[in-house]
Amino acid sequence: MSGFVFSEKPIRIERGEGPYLYDDSDTEFLDFGASYAVAAVGHCHPRVVEAAKDQLERLMFVQASYPNDTRDACYEKLATVAPDGLENVWLCNSGTEANEAALKFARSATGRQKIVATSRGFHGRTMGALAATWKQKYKKPFEPLAGAFEAVPYGDSEALSEAVDDETAAVIVEPIQGEGGINPAPEGYLETARERCDETGAALVFDEIQTGLGRTGEFWACEHDGVTPDVLTSAKGLASGLPLGATLCRDWVAENAGPHGSTFSGNPVVCAAANATLDVLVEEELTSHAAEMGAYLHEELEAAELPIRDVRGRGLMTGIEVKRGSNRLLKELALNHRVLALPAGRSVLRLLPPLVIEREHVDRVVEAIGDVVSTTAER
Repeated sequence: MSGFVFSEKPIRIERGEGPYLYDDSDTEFLDFGASYAVAAVGHCHPRVVEAAKDQLERLMFVQASYPNDTRDACYEKLATVAPDGLENVWLCNSGTEANEAALKFARSATGRQKIVATSRGFHGRTMGALAATWKQKYKKPFEPLAGAFEAVPYGDSEALSEAVDDETAAVIVEPIQGEGGINPAPEGYLETARERCDETGAALVFDEIQTGLGRTGEFWACEHDGVTPDVLTSAKGLASGLPLGATLCRDWVAENAGPHGSTFSGNPVVCAAANATLDVLVEEELTSHAAEMGAYLHEELEAAELPIRDVRGRGLMTGIEVKRGSNRLLKELALNHRVLALPAGRSVLRLLPPLVIEREHVDRVVEAIGDVVSTTAER
């Protein structure tokens, strides 16, 4: 029986390797979605697989109140790659949980309730994170949600400044919006958020669930703007597909975070996968590679002079705004060109490939996109 939560695609995936996925007839697909940026170092990277298998054979699980070397290593590695000052690490099972924890920590640490979020923002599907998410179709069936949330237009510094006041516990924002259409924060916007939070004592939370871990050409997208938040959340590619989220905090937040907990926090097997993933990202210099491949992808898309409205994003987080429905184009890419990509709303193709792609992969995708958008435009 099929699950009732997800609408299933007509491709049954059986295995993966590097930037490729293979279906049950062993047909090869070039994966330019990476399952929503999860396969950051490629599918089934040998170092990640070996690390998880080794840990699985020694200890599958022990609750986080018992110290464990593999979990401790994960704490240390995350603190090392985090922006300066974010040395406190809370581990959980998903991006939604990481954001949920961030909002709870901010309310506890400030003693306030109000949360300021943004239009077109996406922060998860649990009741707290969902309250900070913009799109009504995700929220309406589950109302009433957590209260004291206020949304302001993304990128509008004046509106943000007006909304953040002495009653604000946190501002939560994506440095580049993913689900909302691949929208980079305008110049100066994150700086305004930082300054206003400093003035009011609110916590600045950067949701880097999709933008982090080297995807944008910096390890964290906020580093492009030189702005460090009070809380930063990460997940998706952190453990190469095993369930792991992380909430990284400044001392003042961590010291007053309140009584939060999770049974599966810091599962040793998942932490082993995360340790290997982080090692691969750093040692194989995949952040700079993402910057190089992202620049090449944008150059080739612009040079192709395709019938599209816009190309935007940073590194290997790219949005292509098209003139026709994105879902139909994605279906044609998959079935006719064996290229997998993602939507970001009705009119944006979202490209989040593994950071290990090379120029030949970019060339294939640009050619495939050119074919489907040109064919569609002629209809």
